[in-house]
Amino acid sequence: MTNTTNQKTAHLISHTHWDREWYMPYEHHHVLLVELMDKLLDTLDRDPEYRYFHLDGQTIIREDYLQVRPDQQERLDRYIREGRIQFGPWYVLQDEFLTSSEANLRNLLIGHRDAKPFGIISKTGYFPDSFGNMGQAPQILEQADIQNAIFGRGVKPTGFNNAVVDAEAYESPYSEMIWRSPDGSEVLGILFANWYCNGMEVPVDPEKARVYWDKNLQEAEKFASTSHLLFMNGCDHQPIQTDLPEALRTASELYPEVKFVHSNFDDYIAAVSQQVPDHLATIEGELRSQHTDGWGTLVNTASARVYLKQLNQQGQTLLEKVAEPLATMAHVAGVKEYPHHLLTHAWKMLMQNHPHDSICGCSVDEVHREMVTRFAKSRQLAEKLVSQTSQAIAECIDVQNIEAWAEDAVLFTVFNTAGWMRSGIIEKELIVDKSFFPEGPNPQALARKLEEVVLPTYQVIDAEGNIYVAEILDLGVHFGYELPKDRFRQPYMARKVKVIFQAKNVPALGYQTYGLVPVGEKQERQAAGVEVNVEIEANLMENEYLQVRVEQNGTITLLDKRSGTEYHGLNVYENTGDIGNEYVYRQPEGEQALSTKQLKAELRLVEHSPYRAVMESVLRWNIPAGADELFEREKRYMVPFTERKAQRVQDTVPLKITTTYTLEAGSDMVKVKTEFNNQAKDHRLRALFPSGLVTDHHYADSIFEVAKRPNIPAKEWVNPSNAQHQQAFVHVTDGSTGLMVANKGLNEYEILQENAGSTIAVTLLRASSELGDWGVFDTPEAQCLGPQAVEYAIIPFAGDAAKSGACASAYMYPIPWTTVQLGELAHTYEKEAQPVHGMKDGQRKLPLSKQWLDWQAENSTLAFSALKIAEETGDVIARWFNLSADPADLHVQTGFECVSTYESDVLERVKGSLENNHRTVAGYKIVTHGYVLL
Repeated sequence: MTNTTNQKTAHLISHTHWDREWYMPYEHHHVLLVELMDKLLDTLDRDPEYRYFHLDGQTIIREDYLQVRPDQQERLDRYIREGRIQFGPWYVLQDEFLTSSEANLRNLLIGHRDAKPFGIISKTGYFPDSFGNMGQAPQILEQADIQNAIFGRGVKPTGFNNAVVDAEAYESPYSEMIWRSPDGSEVLGILFANWYCNGMEVPVDPEKARVYWDKNLQEAEKFASTSHLLFMNGCDHQPIQTDLPEALRTASELYPEVKFVHSNFDDYIAAVSQQVPDHLATIEGELRSQHTDGWGTLVNTASARVYLKQLNQQGQTLLEKVAEPLATMAHVAGVKEYPHHLLTHAWKMLMQNHPHDSICGCSVDEVHREMVTRFAKSRQLAEKLVSQTSQAIAECIDVQNIEAWAEDAVLFTVFNTAGWMRSGIIEKELIVDKSFFPEGPNPQALARKLEEVVLPTYQVIDAEGNIYVAEILDLGVHFGYELPKDRFRQPYMARKVKVIFQAKNVPALGYQTYGLVPVGEKQERQAAGVEVNVEIEANLMENEYLQVRVEQNGTITLLDKRSGTEYHGLNVYENTGDIGNEYVYRQPEGEQALSTKQLKAELRLVEHSPYRAVMESVLRWNIPAGADELFEREKRYMVPFTERKAQRVQDTVPLKITTTYTLEAGSDMVKVKTEFNNQAKDHRLRALFPSGLVTDHHYADSIFEVAKRPNIPAKEWVNPSNAQHQQAFVHVTDGSTGLMVANKGLNEYEILQENAGSTIAVTLLRASSELGDWGVFDTPEAQCLGPQAVEYAIIPFAGDAAKSGACASAYMYPIPWTTVQLGELAHTYEKEAQPVHGMKDGQRKLPLSKQWLDWQAENSTLAFSALKIAEETGDVIARWFNLSADPADLHVQTGFECVSTYESDVLERVKGSLENNHRTVAGYKIVTHGYVLL
């Protein structure tokens, strides 16, 4: 719609951008938050002209305040209900690229749940300071009935904090634009062209006000496409401006042609929407500030304090890919209610680490120490839920009258909570004998008696009598205990063995039961062996798909036997200096990167069995100890990182890198684990994977999409580094063959363009010493000194990455197996507990193998994302997303009884019925199904 009025309206939106923790630890910021909120409530009480306050788009602020001021709940909640304090839609303001797809949705879902009791929620897609924005945000927002996105970074910046010098043209001529997701979903995008503080500290004095408004009005008009001008009255941790109504009266007197209003986002967006011109620019996909000089994108926060990213990946995966699916299985099986309250608590603790200055690793050391504790608490809760729900299911498996198993068999169940059928190595400790003892008496005699028992020779057999090649290790006697529901704790001594074998074709979102059986004539006659095969010769490992040769310098040569493509020099290590900070990597001028290419490795065979081979490479390297004295002076004097002249010292420290390469039978990947003790400062360590493939673009797993990105940035880019974000993997392909590197919590990569083709570089460690940004804040713990371990996998493929199964392999790679021993649970759970869903106790019998959700996609471009229970309806929720632009056919068969199926959304609402178990999923679409239980 075309602007039809010349009168300008200045919308002043009062807010404070509240980083919970950043340049001070959380509790320091917490004190200031309580003071701010006290002052806000007093001002709202006292001054009806102070109309609105935007609570930074995150509901956690209410939690944080009421944690200290529970006596103020009635006042605070009244203003939220009245709409004077705008609340939601997120739980926290997360970094979008460093948190998983499902974590982004849980953030939005929990924010909406927190706001529901008030009957009002801000429908503002608020991303004020995200370090880039996910390409599927418009689709996610649309599904949540949010038709706008307000953001501060991502497109070519047009103002403070991200200025571009000598840029020929902006991506959008206005601060308003259309933002489109890959699937075609669109929202009105509004950029903070003059940042989110362009209306802070408005003067009351007329003389000062005229100077202030002459400048700020002109700057806002420069980029606005309508007569409605946005002024953000606040900034980072900004106390509220209590005299704002008086300041607005002054402004109105000075500029009668401008209407000054104390506004809110709802009113502002509605007004802008009525006037935006028809020719707004359309911005598509990810907003990553590629049309800038490359220094302000802050992408190197993806490698700051890598240990935080690893802990986050573990926590997210455990919750969304293990705890939630298992809890859903137990719920639909009628054996345990879904623990909504505990899962929400675990998610909230995890998400308290997701704000951009937290998960990005760009805060002071105290902040990140506390984050480690939060990660541990969330993980411990998830682990307990996994244990409880998997054991509840295992209790109900009917193991009677199985001919393949002897009476003294030790039975155990392997759960596959990934979205695809899966094979893999299982390592499980099993109790083969145990005795309880009362607390008090010395159990040493009992332990000695158990130790003297001569164990039989065991073998692993499934219910059909198939024997699995297995390694069974005697672990001796160990203490343990049970926690009965009806009596005091029960300690015991137990004789344990460790079983290692390869489970084959465990059903997706289901389980398979096995027996550890004493070898006997009957079992030997009936059993048919399960064939597995990994061959080894010297430094060569080989299975049916791959041939892996570990070279003398520790790299590998990888042959994909399916395509005939051979890759050379994979996993060479590179080291450079870093004189940047937690936000930005900056290599010293003129420095040449160091490489392990010319080193000689110590090689040895660590393990060889029919199902697995492990080769070890040890590299002994000397690298510079750190940056020179000039660097300390440059930091202290706040010399901009682009102008620093520091170099690394000549003195070196040893860096011993121990790498294990694992090849499993039937696997399409080489698993890599790299361990080292970092004693150097101010540097970056990467692993390089030359593909030999000549391409001008590559693909990276992102939020509900595999994003296609150019290898070479836009012409405005001057930063020598072009590092970028990834979630599960990155790959390059020439359309015929491709090379993928999957990871566990390694979120930064770069594609290096070389004459021989594209090289994938994955950051393993970045050691820095200061926070950076607006002040001098030392962060010695960001040097990440001490032992480090990282894991990743190399996956070659032919044809399309999704259709070949490479993407599915990468998604499954970080998901742990869950294994439960049967027959050891009698004292842990109530046998006579009331079953859920009205199921009678006699019906609580489960088969030895089961699949609760069987889905098939004919062209294999769908990825599985979630299986959980909706809190409000109690329905089963399942989610997929399409990796391709082409439609995909989805067929779903449930392993539980349900009344009906419906199409849902990211907020788990009923949107429309699904008449059968088949549907077509449009290109790049995120689809959610709801299943109504009996």
